[in-house]
Amino acid sequence: VFNAETAELLSHHQVEIHQKFPKEGWVEQDPKEILNSVYECVEKTCEKLQQLDIKITNIKAIGVSNQRETTVVWDKTTGEPLYNAIVWLDLRTQSTVERLLKRIPGKNKTFFKFRTGLPLSTYFSAVKLRWLLDNVEEIRRAVDDGRAMFGTIDSWLIWSLTGGKNGGVHCTDVTNASRTMLFNIHSLEWDPELCQFFDIPMEILPKVRSSSEIYGLMKVCPSLKSGALTGVPISGCLGDQSAALVGQMCFQDGQAKNTYGTGCFLLCNTGQKSVFSEHGLLTTIAYKLGRDKPVCYALEGSVAIAGAVVRWLRDNLGIVKTSQEVEKLAAEVGTSYGCYFVPAFSGLYAPYWEPSARGIICGLTQFTNKNHIAFAALEAVCFQTREILDAINKDCGIPLSQLQVDGGMTNNKILMQLQSDILCIPVVKPSMPETTALGAAMAAGAAEGVGIWSLNPGDLTAVTCERFEPQINPEESEFRYARWKKAVRISMGWETSEAPSNGDTSIFSSLPLGLYIMSSMIMLIGAKYVSG
Repeated sequence: VFNAETAELLSHHQVEIHQKFPKEGWVEQDPKEILNSVYECVEKTCEKLQQLDIKITNIKAIGVSNQRETTVVWDKTTGEPLYNAIVWLDLRTQSTVERLLKRIPGKNKTFFKFRTGLPLSTYFSAVKLRWLLDNVEEIRRAVDDGRAMFGTIDSWLIWSLTGGKNGGVHCTDVTNASRTMLFNIHSLEWDPELCQFFDIPMEILPKVRSSSEIYGLMKVCPSLKSGALTGVPISGCLGDQSAALVGQMCFQDGQAKNTYGTGCFLLCNTGQKSVFSEHGLLTTIAYKLGRDKPVCYALEGSVAIAGAVVRWLRDNLGIVKTSQEVEKLAAEVGTSYGCYFVPAFSGLYAPYWEPSARGIICGLTQFTNKNHIAFAALEAVCFQTREILDAINKDCGIPLSQLQVDGGMTNNKILMQLQSDILCIPVVKPSMPETTALGAAMAAGAAEGVGIWSLNPGDLTAVTCERFEPQINPEESEFRYARWKKAVRISMGWETSEAPSNGDTSIFSSLPLGLYIMSSMIMLIGAKYVSG
């Protein structure tokens, strides 16, 4: 909850969503858990407001922000999800992408780029929806019966919060629609030819609205003890990265921000002109702040794994108990000692779009310990951002003089200083890092019929900034970056969908000859010692 005059953060609450990994490369979330977490956050935040002697009736508008490509299909008659939400970085659709590519001349991944701004990839909602239609019988039946509704998380939340099966509003905004691969970013409409290509029925799609208008009113929910916010308009909707762009007040051409969340997303505002990248970036809709307002576009570099690498160190390796410990471990050594980490757990996104890449840690010695690996993990986030920034500078022609940053990871001062060192430019962090929430609130408060929020940067007196300046010389930065790029090349082509030839399932069947001989020698030596 924000003060609309100053942007002061008055109250907040957060709940971590559980991720499910039912198979290798699969990532799911429970849509009902997501909805219940929202209800819980509303309830707790309102309780905190009351403790501050602030009346809940002072809340005039609600904004929604969300993971953009995460895909949900639900039954409009029961209000129940028909399958778990398939999360944006899920890889199960690789075979779907390969099948669809065969239908495109020259198997060109960028065939639809000038219509959608996007390459054909596992990342976007259309292929996830195609997979659900192909593999989940319950969803196929619901579509045939006219009961199915599709949406990204914003659609699921707005429909549920405005009444669900009892008159809920089925809509999305232009920023989320632009991440589906079914939306024409120029006409601002669902594209019949794209829907035909993916064989997706248009009647299950939500209505597309602007990012700032009244979609509906909050309805009473049985799980909310106080009935908090009932009747308050939901009037802002922005995909998380667009919300951060708005929250950072990047309204001018050439202004850019980088958000450090599960992934890492650098957006550069290109104004009312859609710029198409020659260097692996996406063209996306930045925002449309009102029904009668112009649409603005952005160039975007998307990195799949940022904060998720810290979660991986915690949950998979167990070298830390909390995410905050990673900063402490990295600070103790202040270097990776030549260790480089490429966290390509879901392949590589921009600027490579290489689904065959897999994560690697290289440059290890007997001296390497968990502190060095923690440092290398943070450094990896910074190197990935450097790759995106280089691409944006090439596409826009004017190098960025500083980078505005936000997201939970920006609380890590080691990471922020590393980022400035590796980019060789200042990094500017607002005092309130959750600018995604601020952007959603601004869109909601500025909507016609609400009109309580000015989008004038001078009015946001509560937002101050911390600045990180480069502290290493450019030569050292370039050396470390070149070593990182070498590691990235090694990570590529790791995964293949092709079966081993001649029925050979040996682990050595794909090794170079020298390694094969070395491995054979090790086996023979091992056999000698076992038998001897």
